[in-house]
Amino acid sequence: MPAPKFRRILLKLSGEALMGDDAYGINPGVLGTIVAEIKEVTDLGVEIGVVIGGGNIFRGLQGAKRGVDRTTGDYMGMLATVINGLAIMDCLEKMGVNTRVQSAIPMNQIAEPFIMRRAMRHLEKKRVVIFVAGTGNPYFSTDTTAALRASELHADIIMKATKVDGIYDKDPKKHADAVKYDELTFVDALRQRLNVMDSTAFSLCLDNNVPILVFNLDDPHAILKAIKGEKIGTLVHN
Repeated sequence: MPAPKFRRILLKLSGEALMGDDAYGINPGVLGTIVAEIKEVTDLGVEIGVVIGGGNIFRGLQGAKRGVDRTTGDYMGMLATVINGLAIMDCLEKMGVNTRVQSAIPMNQIAEPFIMRRAMRHLEKKRVVIFVAGTGNPYFSTDTTAALRASELHADIIMKATKVDGIYDKDPKKHADAVKYDELTFVDALRQRLNVMDSTAFSLCLDNNVPILVFNLDDPHAILKAIKGEKIGTLVHN
């Protein structure tokens, strides 16, 4: 097969992606499928960083609606990402993939602290690095974490896994005539107010010229297809 199109990628997974059809938590079958796709890409020598959300366990904004202080709720959400990150690590290592978990909040018994140069070294040694606990600060989403880590680590692209097969001009679940974009510029996405990432994350990607590929996680071998240069999802770039 041709050489991989990307040398280093940042994979953004939502916590909800781990639920599958369950109402809560981590579905073992879905977890296994995601991890198998990560492994087949690492087998090609591609360096992978993973940012995982925590919405399958707890989301700070949801907690705020129930009366939980927003800052406290966001920290609870960060801890949920740690649970998800450890689950992915355990599954990857059982498949023989060397993995490291780095946390933005110190918790030395279960994860390394996030240190950029150490993360770079792990990636160069072909270890998968899972970034948990967001940025370590409330009011910042894991989308922003993904944009920040991709910028810091000079990733070639952010691959954002979602439940739809790309970006549309309107919600395809509500509008049968929704039109899917194959490619978009950052300016076009801003002008049309398309919900690619939250505004902070999107601004980081725009300023640091980090392209974003939005694709459907349910598409078999989607990450591998993108690495091989096949057209999937929607690419947002300059």
